[in-house]
Amino acid sequence: MSDGTEKAAERYRGLDTWETTEILNSLWDGQMRAVAACLPALGDMGAAVDAAVARLGGSEGRLIYVGAGSSGVISLLDALELGSTFDWPDDRVRVILPSGLDLSNGMADSVEDEGTVGADRVADLDVGDEDVIVGVSASGRSAFTIEALRAAGANGALTIGFANNTGSPLEEAAQHMIVALTGAEVVAGSTRLAAGTSQKVMFNLFSTTLMTRLGGIHDNLMVNVRPENAKLRKRCAAMVAQIAQVSDADATDALGRYGTVKRAVLGLSGVADNEIDARLEAAGGVLRRSLNSGDSR
Repeated sequence: MSDGTEKAAERYRGLDTWETTEILNSLWDGQMRAVAACLPALGDMGAAVDAAVARLGGSEGRLIYVGAGSSGVISLLDALELGSTFDWPDDRVRVILPSGLDLSNGMADSVEDEGTVGADRVADLDVGDEDVIVGVSASGRSAFTIEALRAAGANGALTIGFANNTGSPLEEAAQHMIVALTGAEVVAGSTRLAAGTSQKVMFNLFSTTLMTRLGGIHDNLMVNVRPENAKLRKRCAAMVAQIAQVSDADATDALGRYGTVKRAVLGLSGVADNEIDARLEAAGGVLRRSLNSGDSR
């Protein structure tokens, strides 16, 4: 297999001698091509999202990210935002990096070649058939990531791979493969550039769509956002007002009484206080389904 991300593009030879604006324009062009490379992958991504929804929606399964180097750090960033943005439970997201989550001493790049370490980390987490594991590797050849996915798949987990090359070993380890063909980097081999940008886009698309399907979005509103500071409490109250069609004052009062956007909307719709949580649970946490599942005023 030829690794397109490692090729040295002839058009950028002499880059270090160019004017600053020429360098910037070339890098910008590479970033735009990286974003465009994600479009052909949306069909495969859709199938992966649907499979993940089926696995996570009716269980206590975890969403697990695994990657090395820049790819692993990008996956960590996505994982860290799931709780505050979508109220995804902290105990249902895990990140497997070669160095662990303490990156103060670097990213332990040498471990990327040690597949047994990736498999051992999966064993340590007791990954099983309720879990979904997403492995990311620009080349698709990171032994750490590949063996982590293989071990997880052998235990029944749903395995998803993100890469920037086709026909890679990661593709053999993943049940669902999502590939953005970003090609040669402006700076040869620097996959923190185009490949990294495409991975950030793919994670944004994947996790946001997944959380939407799992009830984290109503209309286009982040109804699961945690009201942990003044700005977010104000945003949550505005969502309650918009969905329930009440005044800002009534929305703020309801949010204070019920604690979350979904509970406040259901309370304002006429659902009895002692029935709100059961209504949400029966609807799988989906507000629209909760509002349509019984009589409301």
